[in-house]
Amino acid sequence: MKQAADGEGWAPADESISLSAAFEGTEAIAEARDYARSFLHTLQAVHGVPVSVRAMGNVQLVVSELMTNAQKYAPGPHLLTLEADEGAVAVTVWDSEPRPPMIQGFDPVRVGQHGLEIVVALCRSFEVHREPVGKRIRATVDLAGDPIGDMANRAL
Repeated sequence: MKQAADGEGWAPADESISLSAAFEGTEAIAEARDYARSFLHTLQAVHGVPVSVRAMGNVQLVVSELMTNAQKYAPGPHLLTLEADEGAVAVTVWDSEPRPPMIQGFDPVRVGQHGLEIVVALCRSFEVHREPVGKRIRATVDLAGDPIGDMANRAL
């Protein structure tokens, strides 16, 4: 894994913080998920950004699904960028395959190929951009609290 960082001294109100790393090999998906968890912990511990338990799990799941697809369908290394800004984390994965992913329609009896369905359901936004080489997929996950937990607390 190779990584780069910007946004040192980030103040959540006025700019973003981002980290990027390249992943390749059999452990790439687990390493990318760990990288995302570490990024979120740093947001909390160093920058004082609130990250809900729900967001912690959702970001890791989105990273896992996007990196799995990149590894499955595109040769070579894959670039993961995590960027926190305005109460959300953007998860961007670049890979060398130019074809955009196909999001399957809802089918409760289909086994597998539900990853992008899950990503789209969890995210504030989902975008696919073709690049001169390959494509870039960007999914934005809210850092806010658990809406179910929030509603349950209001009922008390």
